[in-house]
Amino acid sequence: MKFSLPKEAFLEELQLLQGIVEKRNTMPILANILMNVSASDIELTGTDLEVGLRTHLEAAIDKAGAITVNGKKIFEIVKSLPEGQTVQVEKVGDNIEIKAGDSEFKILCLPKEDYPQVPEPKFEKGIKLALKDVNDMIDRVYYAITQEQRYYLNGAQLSLKNRQIELVSTDGHRLAYTKKAQDGLKLDQDISVIVAKKTLNEIRKFEDETVEFDLDEHNLFFKVGRRTLISRIIDSKFPNYQAVIPKDNPGRLAVSREELANAIRRVSLLSAERSKGIKFTIEKNRMRLFSSNPEIGEARDRLTVEYKGQDLEIGFNAQYLLDFLTSVASERVVFEIKDENSAVLLKPEGEEGIVNIYVLMPMKI
Repeated sequence: MKFSLPKEAFLEELQLLQGIVEKRNTMPILANILMNVSASDIELTGTDLEVGLRTHLEAAIDKAGAITVNGKKIFEIVKSLPEGQTVQVEKVGDNIEIKAGDSEFKILCLPKEDYPQVPEPKFEKGIKLALKDVNDMIDRVYYAITQEQRYYLNGAQLSLKNRQIELVSTDGHRLAYTKKAQDGLKLDQDISVIVAKKTLNEIRKFEDETVEFDLDEHNLFFKVGRRTLISRIIDSKFPNYQAVIPKDNPGRLAVSREELANAIRRVSLLSAERSKGIKFTIEKNRMRLFSSNPEIGEARDRLTVEYKGQDLEIGFNAQYLLDFLTSVASERVVFEIKDENSAVLLKPEGEEGIVNIYVLMPMKI
């Protein structure tokens, strides 16, 4: 195995693989990248057995072959090289030698036979989605994925229907939902699967016009250009989220998204460290914010709002509100409120072409 290629092209793919390779050393081979060099290109594969990435890149190839090499070390070596260098890689015995200019490195490798099998997709369904839309939707639900202990909540439910894509996530305290039309999406039957949080984060790193989607009995596949992301399906039932979306909240409050976010940031400076709780007093055309910490002090602020409904006091986790407010771009947001004990429905005001709602449970303060 022997090849050479520009540093920058090599580094870009090695950088993506850093988010995939196993860092906990449960199996030493999972810290490695499988480097498969054919007569036409180089295929790099990384996996932690739950999520995998396979990518291809062009190079000047002198000799084909395959080996596995520590993903972190080869990335650090290539990153350390001067810009514009040509990197030469050659397998010598059980090592690979990396040379660039006057720099030389030798890394001990493991044989390709020890590397776990990574599933191969077929992409026969012809499902293509606008990557910009997918990434925008991921950003609107990603922050509500916090339940690592309950594995079926450690991801978002992806639903594909004719001309429509949906994403929803929840951690039991809040729920984020978004829906967008995909005019070219035509399916024989609806698809609904739970996509792991790590997979969603890796998709956000891709840039292109479209992402091609496929699945088999156990895996999901996302192809963007020369890169294919492989993810094991979270085999469980997602909660019935429709049941927790409030349908009859009579109070309606509209407020500047940026002004509210800034006021929450200020008042939360003196909120209790653990709960991050802020009390909101909502009256006609006025919202008052209050937080206190017995060991530090108190903070107050006030905003002008548009509100129709009964006066009430209600508490929220400041960070949970900021997560939503920073995930949307609208000038104003709307709160639909029933009372101080019931779930509140939030949504951006005036956004066209996408549905985005956020359900948040209040807290006692």
